[in-house]
Formats: sequence, C-alpha cells, structure tokens
Amino acid sequence: MTMRQFKGFGGVRLEAEELGDDNDPAVLLVHGPGQTRAVWNDTAAALVRAGRRVVALDLRGHGDSEWPSDGRYEFDAFVEDIRAVLAQLETRPVVVAATLGGWIATMALATDAPLLAAGLVLVDMPARGGSDIAAALGERLTDPARGNVGRWDERLISQFRAHDIAARLPAAAPGIALPTLVVRGGLSWLEQSDDSRPFNAALPNGECVDLAEEDLLLVTDRTEAFMGVLLDFLERKQPRAAAEFRAGSDARTLRDALGCFATGVTIVTARDADGVPVGLTANSFTSLSLDPPLLLVCVANTSGSAAVLREASHFAVNVLQIGQQPTSNRFAGRNEDRFGQTAWEEGEQGIPVLTGSLGIFECSRHAVHEGGDHFILVGKVERAQFEPRRDPLLYFRGKYRRLHFA
Repeated sequence: MTMRQFKGFGGVRLEAEELGDDNDPAVLLVHGPGQTRAVWNDTAAALVRAGRRVVALDLRGHGDSEWPSDGRYEFDAFVEDIRAVLAQLETRPVVVAATLGGWIATMALATDAPLLAAGLVLVDMPARGGSDIAAALGERLTDPARGNVGRWDERLISQFRAHDIAARLPAAAPGIALPTLVVRGGLSWLEQSDDSRPFNAALPNGECVDLAEEDLLLVTDRTEAFMGVLLDFLERKQPRAAAEFRAGSDARTLRDALGCFATGVTIVTARDADGVPVGLTANSFTSLSLDPPLLLVCVANTSGSAAVLREASHFAVNVLQIGQQPTSNRFAGRNEDRFGQTAWEEGEQGIPVLTGSLGIFECSRHAVHEGGDHFILVGKVERAQFEPRRDPLLYFRGKYRRLHFA
C-alpha cells in the first residue's frame, strides 16, 4: 500500500491509497459524503486479491485530503475533483462510487466519459432528491452508527443540496458512454423508488442488479453479494486476461488489437475524370521518406472513392484538428453531401483541400501497391502547410480522442 497525492479543482490536495500491482486493471473507489476511503477497506482488499489495482480516494474535506480554507464544498467542486484525478491516472479505471458519491461520479463522467474511465459502478445511488434525501443525508453525516468512518468537514452539509443535484442526473445519463452497473440493496439507507428507472434506461450501456435481501452499506461486513456482482461485471467488461487473435480466428479481435495504436485522422481528396471532387476519411496514414519526400495512405478497395484515388495523378491528405470531427464523420459516411457541407478550396494542382485543417499535404502520384483488401497509395509531397496552434483529432479503440495535457 502506498499513498498518492492528486491535484483537485482549484489546486486542492487530494489523498488516495493505492493497492495492488501497477500492471493490473485499475479501479477508482469513491466514497459518499461524511465517509472516507476507509469504508472501502474490505472491498479494496477483495479487489486486490482478484487481480485489480485499487485507488481509494478521500474526497475534499474528508480524511487525509485537504479541507479547503475557503470552505468550497459546492457539488461541482467535487465533480471537477474526480475529473482531475481521472486525468492524472496513468490508465482509465472503472469508477466504483457509493451512495451520493454516485452523483459525483455520474456528473464527472457525463462528458468525455470514454476519455476518462473504462466503466462505472453505482452502488445504492438514489435517483431522486428533495427534503427526504436531504434529511437522510443530514442523519448520515451526524450519526456515527450510520456508516461514518474517519474525519470530515461539517461545513459541507450546507452546500450539498440534494434536490438540485438529483434533478441533473437524467440529463447526464445519456452522455455516459461506458459499461455501467447500477447495484441496489433492499435494505439501503435510502428508500428506493421507481424514480431510478428513467435514469437507468437512459444509460447507453447500462445494466441493473437488485440484491433485495442484502444491506449494501459498505461499512458493514455484508459485502459478499456485492463483491460477487462487482467482480462478475469487471471480468466481463474489463477482463484481466489480454484478448488474443490468431490467424483464422475472428477478424474483429484483430481489428480491436490494431485499434490499440492511436492515430490521427485524415481526409484524402482528389478529383475524378470529370473534375468532380471526391474524398474519404482514413487513419492509415504515415510518412515514408524525407528524400525524396514521400508519404502513404491505405485505402479500402470497397470505398466509393477507391477507383478515383487509384488513378488520380494528384491527391491531397488533410490532417484533421479537433474541431473537424463532424467533417470526419461526413467523409466516412455514405450518401453524404461531403463537399457541399464542408469549407474547401483548390490547391496548386486544382485538388480540393479542406480549409482549417491541422496540416495539408498536396501530392503527385508516386506508386500504388496492393495490400489485401486495401491498396497503398504512395504520394510525393509537392507542397505542405500546417497550423501549429491547433490540436489534432485522434482515433483510438474505435473512438475519437483528443490530446490531454496533465
């Protein structure tokens, strides 16, 4: 076990306990208000035994994390803390959050979820707010018998407004494009209701488990049923064993393996024999030689522009920046008015180039080589221009990404 510091929202120091092997899949544990990371002790130990790396965090104003002198405990400060911690971790973890900590994790992952985490587990998270939840929270924060472990700053009670926070949950659910597990216990400290159904249904990749006869309070010793559900979810959604492809097996596995290589995104453009502009999205692109200046791009034989690009005397490779994701989708789809909805101009050889691109390479045809279900188009760079102030649009594991600067 080691201790680690993170920098949270506004520079607040956040303390976490790390357990397990650094090479194992990571799990970030988020407690609820009025608790500390100690509520996860049994869960963390079980996860490590199951081959997981655990990061158990103290929220601001709790345990060993900083208690801000200005008393900033508004809900969005907690949300930004979690986003900051996720951005500082070396790998994307599955986030496991308990009770009202689930609200924090939900809102933290409502945007850019695939960039920050690999999955989300919500344990006994209420789906509604109001005076009843506020009263229950007040009891929980002031009654040591109801699951408080460790030190916490009582100033947070006045800023954790249950009704306002819960009202934001339904709109957040559709943005959580992650495997998500919602676990509820029949003896939860918060009375359950049908209010959770719209939230659960709105999750893009969600599943729900009700353990009707189990009390899921994490400070009790009745965590066996919860651990069984949690480990089953982790093994299905974030397995420890690496997926393997062998010749002759499922080609999708090979595609997923190749998708582990992060790339930029380009649009290759040219004109057909009648002068009509054509183009397609491609991420199999690389430099080939500086002397002579050569680059290559791989084009699927089945693409609509393949025949034109095979024969074109000149073509351009437009390297996309983060604001051009809609353009990438447009040129990757079928039956799209690609150039009619895209800002472009003519290059030196009359080839269409896309305005605002991160980089543009205007090329003459150098060679074409066959490559299975693709062909390799090699171009000699006649002219190149780039915009150093923009950031690239990236592609990794089947999703668009962007650079993160920690």
